[in-house]
Amino acid sequence: MLFLIEYNRLRGEIASISTFNNDQREQADDARLTLELQQHRLGRQLEVVMMEAEDETALRKTHARFFK
Repeated sequence: MLFLIEYNRLRGEIASISTFNNDQREQADDARLTLELQQHRLGRQLEVVMMEAEDETALRKTHARFFK
């Protein structure tokens, strides 16, 4: 499973999270690029990341800083 996360570093919180199946990698990449371009145009300082994990529980264990 793929997870696309917009993370607000200043607030220490997730602004948005989207999930994609592994066979939707191209759509996930397109969504990531769209978010990054949108953030840049708006002058926002949100971190946009895409991660792969078995499920959200595994993601919360391996990338806990996003879920504090």
